[in-house]
Amino acid sequence: MSHPTDSNSLAVTVANLLPYLRRYARAMTGSQRTGDNYAAATLEALLSDRSVFEQGYSDKVALFRAFHLIWNSAGAPVSEPEDGLAGRAQSHMQKLTANTREALLLHTIEEFSALEIGQIMNLPTAEVEQLVDIARREMEDSVTGRILVIEDEAIIAMDLQDIVSDMGHSTTGVARTHDGAVRLAGRVRPDLILSDIQLADGSSGVEAVNEILKAAGDIPVIFITAFPERLLTGERPEPAFVITKPYSEAQVRSAVSQAMFFASTETLDA
Repeated sequence: MSHPTDSNSLAVTVANLLPYLRRYARAMTGSQRTGDNYAAATLEALLSDRSVFEQGYSDKVALFRAFHLIWNSAGAPVSEPEDGLAGRAQSHMQKLTANTREALLLHTIEEFSALEIGQIMNLPTAEVEQLVDIARREMEDSVTGRILVIEDEAIIAMDLQDIVSDMGHSTTGVARTHDGAVRLAGRVRPDLILSDIQLADGSSGVEAVNEILKAAGDIPVIFITAFPERLLTGERPEPAFVITKPYSEAQVRSAVSQAMFFASTETLDA
């Protein structure tokens, strides 16, 4: 296990891990803007105190532990009230059991072990496992709706359809190209979009999503991609949940549950 020993090596270490922290912070807050504010505040704190990297944790655990110290501190860096989808996300988080989302995201999206999550959140391993179970129940039971899948690989598209169907959701269709995605969204407005970023004809899933959002308004989006760094820019669409290929079923279920939970104050298909 290596640890940074000076300012230069710490900067390199943090830079390499920053995309993961930004992804996590955005998923935690339901907002790119607010998530990036938390990530920036974490970096600022490390400028004055890097002792978390000297406590025997792995580098990634140390960085995420530093983030949680900021997250749990008074006067957390939410720069201004959110509106639209991000605002609803902030409101909905208040209804969840304390610490559950953190534990679930750290486990499913960032793939930390229960032991590592305990190190990050300063909790016993057994409590971490309980929190993950509670989070899954609270989110998966909360909302169902219609999902548009934008994915050019047939096997992956079928797998995503099976996962969301098993969760109780329906799919409005599967699109393999930019134009196909826009047409499908125009026929039936989805409650959630699952999208790759590189499509069959060389078109962009990001551009397709942006066009859909321009016409349909706020819809939560989950990007599933082998190139997550292309999406961690702080730009629209917002909020964006990012899952890295190859993904696990648990990652998809977690992201879908959270995105759907954030998007509505009541069951979407009611």
